[in-house]
Amino acid sequence: MKLYSHPGACSSASHIALLEAGLDFELIKVNLHSDRKLPDGRSLVDVNQKNSVPVLELDNGEILTENTAILQYIADQNPSSGLAPANGTWERYRLQEWLSYINFELHAGIGPMFRPDLPDEIKSKALEKFLGKLAHVEDALTDNDYLTGDQFTVADSYLFIVLSWTAMFDVKLSPNISAFQERCMTRPHVVTVKAVAA
Repeated sequence: MKLYSHPGACSSASHIALLEAGLDFELIKVNLHSDRKLPDGRSLVDVNQKNSVPVLELDNGEILTENTAILQYIADQNPSSGLAPANGTWERYRLQEWLSYINFELHAGIGPMFRPDLPDEIKSKALEKFLGKLAHVEDALTDNDYLTGDQFTVADSYLFIVLSWTAMFDVKLSPNISAFQERCMTRPHVVTVKAVAA
């Protein structure tokens, strides 16, 4: 397998998941801030017509895109890793619920902050809305180490990466979320991925 990823981007969640699952893969670094050229001379768009990461290329040539799909695929390759409950269970639907929330409310919510062309007023409103959405996460972590309980899942890897972006905007995270971030940072595979982005 090959993971096409930009260090520190949302694709880092898939990088964490691959390591946590103990799967063999090759990391292909993509620079999203330049021409998106790949080490072999191709462009990212040659691998993914959407011209975005993450991209998971399987050994049979199949291409999978979109973080929420890739994360679940990775988890299902090693069920014993505990990265996702079994398909068809109520717990799996809860995981999918969290993945959707992170993707649409948090990831997309903080996205405007990275756009240099947007006025500060719009960015300020976007950040305020994003912080409001974090209240749900803060509540969920009141009695749990991770989003679905005591087990680290692919939803936690995604949440960790999105929350890590708040440091760029001088955001003070609430107590349970701060504790969650610190807890994740003690995981060896998270440390490995963060080092790639440093």
